[in-house]
Amino acid sequence: MQPTELALWSAASGAIALVVLTGLADYLMVRHVAALHGTVYNAAALAFVVLMSGIAGALLPASWAPGVRLAKVLVGPLCVLLGDLFIRQWFGARHRDRLMDGALLASGTLVPVLAVAALFLLRREHQLPAAAGLVIFNTVLVTWMGLRAWLLGDSLALGIAIGSGFMIGSVSGLYAIALGTPVPMVWQALIAAGSAICVAVTGFALWQRNQHARRVRNAQEVHSEYDPVTKLPAGMPLVRRLLRAQQRRRRTRREGAVLAVLVFEPERVRLVAGVSGLNEVYVHLAQRMQHQVGLVNPVGRYWERCFIAVMETIRSPAAVRTLGLRVASALRKPMQVTGHDGSPLEVRLDIGVGVLLLKREHEHVEDLLHEAQQLAEAARGLASRAATIDPVTGEVVAVEHAQLGPQRGARRTVRTPSRGARGRA
Repeated sequence: MQPTELALWSAASGAIALVVLTGLADYLMVRHVAALHGTVYNAAALAFVVLMSGIAGALLPASWAPGVRLAKVLVGPLCVLLGDLFIRQWFGARHRDRLMDGALLASGTLVPVLAVAALFLLRREHQLPAAAGLVIFNTVLVTWMGLRAWLLGDSLALGIAIGSGFMIGSVSGLYAIALGTPVPMVWQALIAAGSAICVAVTGFALWQRNQHARRVRNAQEVHSEYDPVTKLPAGMPLVRRLLRAQQRRRRTRREGAVLAVLVFEPERVRLVAGVSGLNEVYVHLAQRMQHQVGLVNPVGRYWERCFIAVMETIRSPAAVRTLGLRVASALRKPMQVTGHDGSPLEVRLDIGVGVLLLKREHEHVEDLLHEAQQLAEAARGLASRAATIDPVTGEVVAVEHAQLGPQRGARRTVRTPSRGARGRA
């Protein structure tokens, strides 16, 4: 390795190391697992650059050459394993999109397995090219999934897509260098710059997602004197988000869902805990809702005792059955609030959850919100406290009894369930 090349790649590695240290400092401050995921992935990317560029081979003793060769074969698939599984979680793919979830999970697990198999099945000179092909294919796949997530409404996914786009050229160039292909210095400079840029752009996008997670987590630490409305989108800002989501759905033709949560008889809480205690309950409710639907999906306070969650895309209609039941169960669990005298109180909310499946066709936002609230009202009379419209009969039923499937041609009619269907609060 020439001194100029060593200096160039050392500078690029130093820039990536700075991103790693920044991520580590962020994790030490917030102690959130998402920040740790980003730091671990960026550290693996740094190892990839150090090994493939030739820095490791130039600085380590010659006796380490077999180990360096083995590390070159495995470091790329290791980055794939970490990156795909972490990005799958960051995108909320398991709940939002079947293709995205399956593609990232399959590639993230199969690429490392195939790379290890190549060590046993292929000749030595073919092992690194095989790993290169697998990793480059995965990088293209992640770029596609990032663009797909962005088109489905995840604005932060665009940063992942841009970073992965730079990564395609950088990964291809680094594998070419590692395979001994003559690469002029000007191209090496572009590859080095692309490597640093892709890690920086991806790291910034992940940092923004971590900031969102931090805000959601800190919601449960907000003191009672703070107005919980200020912690959530409310009123018209929430409606505008739903409008934008509907506009994107007109292009993507994807199915989605709106969850409405109504709090009944909040005055019971106000009598025992006061206004500040009730505000604290609303903050806990919002935090639990956001945890259940995921950071990708916005949660807002539509009016005083009505909260809305928007799932712009869902994996399948049947998936909202589990989601509705999870939200209803989480919100009915006891909440610890501060009473009039400063002592802790345990409060259980009387709530109803309306789960409204969104068709692929465009619908008026005001009608959607009104219908979701009607479902939440009807849910109060159900044992599970979660109601939806049966797509076959068009009747309001408990979400666990809905015949959810690919065909939803029945006309929607919201009817209050009969007295016999009512359960105890």
